[in-house]
Amino acid sequence: MDDPKWQAANAAMAEVRSGMRLGLGTGSTARHFVDLVGQAVAGGLDVICVPTSEVTAAQALSLGIPLTDLDATPELDLTVDGADEIGPGLALIKGAGGALLREKIVAAASQRMIVIADASKRVEMLGRFPLSIEVNTFGLGATNALIARVMADFGAEGALKRRFKPDGSPFVTDGGHAIMDAFFGRIPRPEALAQALVDIPGVVEHGLFIGLCKRAYVAGPEGVDVLDG
Repeated sequence: MDDPKWQAANAAMAEVRSGMRLGLGTGSTARHFVDLVGQAVAGGLDVICVPTSEVTAAQALSLGIPLTDLDATPELDLTVDGADEIGPGLALIKGAGGALLREKIVAAASQRMIVIADASKRVEMLGRFPLSIEVNTFGLGATNALIARVMADFGAEGALKRRFKPDGSPFVTDGGHAIMDAFFGRIPRPEALAQALVDIPGVVEHGLFIGLCKRAYVAGPEGVDVLDG
């Protein structure tokens, strides 16, 4: 298949072994990986998986992939997921699919997190893609004011906007929270920004994934590059 997202997902299948406990990511690239895992399970691969969203869970169940959760299986061998941006040191921006909280919990429970992506996701500095911030709906106005203050402190070039669905209704995560998209433009200090956002009451999680990804399979016109952190 010529689709670079599929090529990256297929390359990551080399990491999968029978007996593994796998985290299954969310999004257009991760969907290819779940399809490939389903095909392998149908062929005899013995794995048990934790999905990072209800969408991924439904896809996995439709393919006959055995599922568990982090209560029954708190430690995973490997998580494979997509990314919106891959920066230096395999720092990531994730969250376009709205599953960033569960994605980060699953990644942190894994011995290794691997990212699969097409070459357009690789950047010299994070921030061109909007940063998703998951927030509690209680006190949303106050929380947003504090986020905006942090954005100003970090020289954000754009605005803070609530995410809505195509029908015009507010986007709600699987955990019942709102998503705010922060347009920074450039994030030269991702570690400091991550800490500043976590310190805001009302912020549940943010889409900066730092120190979690150990390897990335990035597919481009000349094949799949393997990036190690």
